[in-house]
Amino acid sequence: MSIAESDRLVQLTDQPIDSNALTQFATTPRSGAVVLFLGTVRELTGDRKTVALDYDAYPEMALAKMNELVDEACEKWPVQKVAVVHRTGHLELAEASVAIALSCPHRVDAFEAGRFLIDELKVRVPVWKKENWDDGTTEWVHPGE
Repeated sequence: MSIAESDRLVQLTDQPIDSNALTQFATTPRSGAVVLFLGTVRELTGDRKTVALDYDAYPEMALAKMNELVDEACEKWPVQKVAVVHRTGHLELAEASVAIALSCPHRVDAFEAGRFLIDELKVRVPVWKKENWDDGTTEWVHPGE
């Protein structure tokens, strides 16, 4: 099953992610479940302390891959509306780097579709992050690592 273009929002942005707007976008009377996932900048990665992250992407390919993932999710689950947004640029602790909001008629499908989207986005979409550590060092992390 595919969804209308007006029922999908796939975006890269250098602006803060508005999770309320995405939740509102995904909400529809056709669905009884709306799931929102936010990936945020965490302070600790293992035993190392992060002070900020920088995200970079290959925009054309990233958007194409994000749309492919949405198509796959809509084939597997009865997704009614979906938004997938990834942030680029410099992010401070606790800022949202990625958001997925979607609706399905029932909660199990909504949770499963949301998990599929975030798990596969992390593996397949060419977005890279640079960890900025508290000791002044940095390290680029590539998709799927």
